Formats: sequence, C-alpha cells, structure tokens
Amino acid sequence: MKKTTQRMPSLLSALLTSTLMMPVALPASAQSSGTFNNTNNNISNSMNNTNTTSKKMIDKFQQHNDNLLISAVAWKQTAAEYKALYYQAFNMAKMQVDLALAKHQAGDKPLAVISDLDDTLLNASNYWGYMIAHNHAFFDDPIWDEWVPKNLYTATPGALDFVTYCQSKGVDVFYVSNRDQGEKTWQYAAGNLTHLGFPFVDKKHLIMQRDASNKEPAQQKIMEDYDVVALLGDNLNDFQRKYYSQNVDERARLMEQDKALFGSKFILMPNPTDGHWIRAIFGESEPKDTPENRQRFIEAATKSAWNGK
Repeated sequence: MKKTTQRMPSLLSALLTSTLMMPVALPASAQSSGTFNNTNNNISNSMNNTNTTSKKMIDKFQQHNDNLLISAVAWKQTAAEYKALYYQAFNMAKMQVDLALAKHQAGDKPLAVISDLDDTLLNASNYWGYMIAHNHAFFDDPIWDEWVPKNLYTATPGALDFVTYCQSKGVDVFYVSNRDQGEKTWQYAAGNLTHLGFPFVDKKHLIMQRDASNKEPAQQKIMEDYDVVALLGDNLNDFQRKYYSQNVDERARLMEQDKALFGSKFILMPNPTDGHWIRAIFGESEPKDTPENRQRFIEAATKSAWNGK
C-alpha cells in the first residue's frame, strides 16, 4: 500500500527544534582548562545522538501521522469507555438470560444465546496495532489470515464471564462467525476460543461460515430447537440480513425500525475500525487507501457540519 507523508505539525516541529538548539552551560573549570576539549566532544556526541533520535522520531511520525485508523485504534487500545461499553452490553445480555430463566418452564425449548466472534467475544487489538505500526489504513485480509492462527486475541471485557455464566445456568451459547482462512478455518477459531478458556467449543456450537456472509439460515436452524434469548454482535448484519445495505441512510432507517430490540434481543458491541458501516460508505469492506477514498471518508465525516456562522 502506498504510504503518504505529510509535514510534521509546526508545534511538534518547534518543540523538537527548541530541544535540539537548547544551549548547554559548561562548568567554569572546564572552560578554563584542558578538560574543555573533552567536555566539548562529549557534548557534540550527545547532540549527535539527540539528532539521530529526534530524526527517528520525526521519520516515524511522518510515516504514520496520516493513517486513517489512528484515532479509532487508539480508542480501542486505551479508552476505558470502550471497555465499559462491553461490560454494559454483557450486563444487558445477562439480564435477558435471567429474565428468560425466570419464565422458563419444564417442557419449554432449552435456552440459548447466539454470538458473533470477532470484536464481540474476541478482541483483535493486537492486529490493529500491527496495522498502525505498518501504516495500513483499512482492514487487510492477507494480514488477517496470517494473524488469526497465532492466538494473540484477548477476550473482550466481560465476555468470558458472560459465556461461563450461561454455561452454569444451562443456557447454550452458539458461535456463528464469517471467516475464511481455508480448510483450517474451524480449527483456528476453535483454537482462538479454547486458548482463552471459552466453553461450548465443539462442532455443534461453533459454526464457521466460509462462503456466506448471511447468518440468518444458521440462526434460524438454531432457533428450531432453542429459544434464543439474545443475539450478540458488533455489526448490524450479525442480527438480520436486511441490514446488509450499501447505503448509509438506508442502514440507519432499517435500524430505526428495530430500535426497541437493541439492548434486549439485539446486544451491540462497539467497533470503529471495520464492518459493514465501512462497506456502506465505500461499497466494499476493504477499500484501498486512495485519494478518492480519503475524500469519500472526509465527506462521510462531514455529513453534518457547522458552517461556522
């Protein structure tokens, strides 16, 4: 992917320049004796080292300061609010489980929860950190396919507690995910889950869709035998196929129709880096980093904008 560099902002430039140009006061003895030359050489070496370090800082800054993912990934990596939204989501999911358990009677269908994997139960911040470090501006399938088998995921906040709680209450959890890493797709996903201690990792509960993005057939098949308490996902398409639209306003309109379901039947997780919201803007989930797509991103970000008057 072509890297685009920009000038370093003037404030950072000024700070670095002022550091490099700061005068160094010498002891009087050093100024008036033969030790001056040695002291001066030490200062010169120190300044050269500082120049080299600062140049590396500048080069790294210039290499990455225009990456479209920076703010989103920084938020995912550091924001307490990001984690809190997961706890909030799993708290709501647990409430739905408890309500269903309270109403459940002998002879009723067994209870179940259906969940997505990536950015719902599994946190891929390590992948996104790599993307920033190597200046990739959008999701990249080949890099993802190489990263997934390494089991570098962490569990999203509250995820493992929620799934094990369901298990303790006799509520099944089904994992339905769209991935394709070839013939080992299922094994890789199973490894990701077992590595973190998730239960229900078997052929019945772990459903990997390599050739289809529509989750509804798999969900409906589960619903034939189970009373599904809630669906968990980070993408509207994790809940219903109708959201699979390439129009931003249409997705919003369809979501508004189901607003009463969010927080009850549909439990939504935060994901500012990728998903079908990207597809709705660009017409594809993995757009190229081109001037045209950057302009389209700017237009999306200024869809509503104060004119300054």
